[in-house]
Amino acid sequence: MGDARSHWPDEIFAALRAAELRQIAYVPDAGHAVLIRRAQAEPSMRAIALTTEEEGIALLAGAWLGGQRGALLMQSSGVGNCLNMLAMTRTCGFPLLMLVTMRGEFGEENPWQLPMGAATADALRLMGVATLRADEPAAAASAVQAALGQVFAGGDAVAVLLGQRLIGAKSFAVGR
Repeated sequence: MGDARSHWPDEIFAALRAAELRQIAYVPDAGHAVLIRRAQAEPSMRAIALTTEEEGIALLAGAWLGGQRGALLMQSSGVGNCLNMLAMTRTCGFPLLMLVTMRGEFGEENPWQLPMGAATADALRLMGVATLRADEPAAAASAVQAALGQVFAGGDAVAVLLGQRLIGAKSFAVGR
């Protein structure tokens, strides 16, 4: 645990907690495992498991209308599931924070992750979502802090892309 790589999820969680986020919507993901566990254990937060990523956008719209801040945790492959629902964010103008663990990048062995991994940032930008990126442990919390300001002070939709160099590549062996 002395490795800086192991502390970035805790630093992100501290930023979310300091910004008084109350709802953390997520699709289970190994890259977000620490954040999910921390949200589940935090009495001031409600961690809400989703069946699909786009449910999180509607859930967080309702949270905002009810006076609560939240974030959506997902993998880059889930961004494709959200594109149509992001029209609601843009049309209705409510703030949205997404933390996206990237797949299909550095060291990826799963060919199914490559197309959406390559298209994630562009797809989000086309739907009016600003993107910030963290590829090193030291950049993760500061990217989330910057996004929190853009989202909740500026009213924007922002996705922080947590790069595969940061979260680590998963092994995927086919026919070996």
